[in-house]
Amino acid sequence: MPFFVQLAHHFLPETILAVGVMALILIGAFRGERGFGLVDEMAVGILGLALVAIALSSTPDTSIFDGAYIDDGFSRFMKALTLIGAIVSILLSVDWLQRNGLEKFEYPVLIILSTLGMLLLISADNLIALYLGLELMSLALYVMAAFARDDGRSSEAGLKYFVLGALSSGMMLYGASLLYGFAGTVSFAG
Repeated sequence: MPFFVQLAHHFLPETILAVGVMALILIGAFRGERGFGLVDEMAVGILGLALVAIALSSTPDTSIFDGAYIDDGFSRFMKALTLIGAIVSILLSVDWLQRNGLEKFEYPVLIILSTLGMLLLISADNLIALYLGLELMSLALYVMAAFARDDGRSSEAGLKYFVLGALSSGMMLYGASLLYGFAGTVSFAG
């Protein structure tokens, strides 16, 4: 049995979200403006499927990818809370999007992408995995902050969030490089 298949059940929720995002983008692209309702419902279904995958997971605590990714009981619990929060945020945002004329299929896609980044962030066990999860989460949230393109305040908020995020990201990478220089490893266990 291939190595990847043996480990796939450890990151099944992330795989479900990644494949689901690609499917939602294709559906939204083909359906156009009419795709918001379907994409919104499917996004909740994809998040629910990932939640079921976590609930049915009974794997022992393990660290994979040379210690970059950890799968234990606490990370599964935090992932479940994150997925529940994402489902609730999609369900609560539908009315606001309709009232403001922002019924775009990209909104639930961005929520799933930021949730995927959060799941990677939760399971990160070294500084590189932490940075990748943080950036995936942040990039989707930058776009969501500026989602109302016609509102000047929304565009300003998105730009300010991006500049602040880029600055903090650079500082984090600098700190990680200093830690690697002093300790010789990027692992949290040291």
